[in-house]
Amino acid sequence: MAIFDSKDEKGGKAGFEIKEGEAETVIGASVKVEGDFTSDGDVLVQGIVNGSMKTKGNLRVDEGAKIKADVQASNASVSGEIEGNVTIKDNLDLGSSAKIAGDIITKILSIEPGAVLNGHCSVSASEDQSEPSEVQKPASNDKKE
Repeated sequence: MAIFDSKDEKGGKAGFEIKEGEAETVIGASVKVEGDFTSDGDVLVQGIVNGSMKTKGNLRVDEGAKIKADVQASNASVSGEIEGNVTIKDNLDLGSSAKIAGDIITKILSIEPGAVLNGHCSVSASEDQSEPSEVQKPASNDKKE
C-alpha cells in the first residue's frame, strides 16, 4: 500500500510516492503533539498536532487526524483536518474527507469532491511564495481617466 500514490492522467507517477512503513515519523491515532514539530523526513499524522508543523519531506494526514497548526511540507496528502495555513512546495492532494480552515500556497492542487476548504488558495509555479500574504482585491474598473 502506498502512502502517497499520485498518478497523472496517463496513469504514471505525477510527483511523489512513499511506500507504507517508509515514513520517518508516525504520529499515531492515540498521540497528541503540543508545540513546534520539525522533521527532515516523511511524516504520517493519524493523531492530533497543536502548534506548528514543518517537514522537508512529504506529509500525509489521515482521516480522523486533526492538526491545529501552520503546516509546511514538500508534498502533502490530506484526508483529515487542518486548522492553519498550509504551504506545500509541490503537490497538495485533498481527499474527499479533508477539511482545511486556512490559506493554501502550493504549485499543484487537486481536490476530490466532498473536501472542504475555508480559506484562500494560491496555486502557482513560482518558487517565491513561501508564506501567506495579504490577499488583495482586484482593482475596480469603474475609474474614468
